[in-house]
Amino acid sequence: MNDNANPLIEVRGLRKYFGSGPHPVRAVDGVNFSIREGETLGLVGESGSGKSTIGRMLIRLLDPTDGEIRFEGRDIAGISQHQMRPLRSRMQIIFQDPYASLNPRMRIRQILGEALDTHGLAKGKEARQARIAELLDLVGLRPEYADRYPHEFSGGQRQRIGVARALAVEPGFIVADEPLSALDVSIQAQVVNLLCDLKERFGLTMLFISHDLDVVEFLCDRVIVLYLGKIMEIAPTETLYHRPRHPYTQALLAASPVPDPAQRHEERPLLVGDIPSPANPPSGCVFRTRCPYALPACAESVPPLTEIAPGHWKACLRDDITAAVIRGHTS
Repeated sequence: MNDNANPLIEVRGLRKYFGSGPHPVRAVDGVNFSIREGETLGLVGESGSGKSTIGRMLIRLLDPTDGEIRFEGRDIAGISQHQMRPLRSRMQIIFQDPYASLNPRMRIRQILGEALDTHGLAKGKEARQARIAELLDLVGLRPEYADRYPHEFSGGQRQRIGVARALAVEPGFIVADEPLSALDVSIQAQVVNLLCDLKERFGLTMLFISHDLDVVEFLCDRVIVLYLGKIMEIAPTETLYHRPRHPYTQALLAASPVPDPAQRHEERPLLVGDIPSPANPPSGCVFRTRCPYALPACAESVPPLTEIAPGHWKACLRDDITAAVIRGHTS
């Protein structure tokens, strides 16, 4: 990825509240970030942190409550679905559950052909069949599989079909929403390698949503750490994994599996308790109720997302928290 590349997506003050009244569910609560052309941006955090909600808002499968989503310089946050239609071929999503996202009554040829027909990308029967065969080949499947139904494939193969469907319209941006979580561990590496290959081959820009920190480290250029709808830390991947500066990031890394237990640090920060309800988040810093370093001031003011080094941002009132030895890495 080119660090000087222009932003393909810019997000400012993005919010998504569900419900009304004094206590709406604050699924996403005022986030700011950008995704550069050709970049894979990781989005990590516990279940309920708002990751999938952000992904769906970026491609307008969900309407934001407030904020801006600039795609190629144009704010698409408030435009109608009719106005979004010409942009649909530029942005696609790979869903978490490959079986639920494929129509069980349609053959693969129909599923892929439907995307081509919608956007007028294959003129004539021969061109359509050739493009379907090409898409299957791109994701490592045989062309004759086009006449099968989704239930005739394994989970890994179905996810490959989901990738092929996303690629069918030649998008510039893809949201990969937990694309590995429904797959066996033995299959996950194959799909990761496929995504890496396609990213390099087509220069794709991607938001990769996952709770698997090892996969994120391997695949992503930068990482956003999300907690209760707010960004805790943003940094280049190597920086985040070697020099995490937010207590939540440190706790996530410390809690992830390590092949060699001897690599763990005895004084690593521990993540205790459950994530609070987004309908009633803590005052001030939303992480303070689980933070081992919380101060009284943390309950009084929301820490701003501040750049502490070039490209490295954190939302924490304390500036004396340095990286411990986490998952074999040192500060």
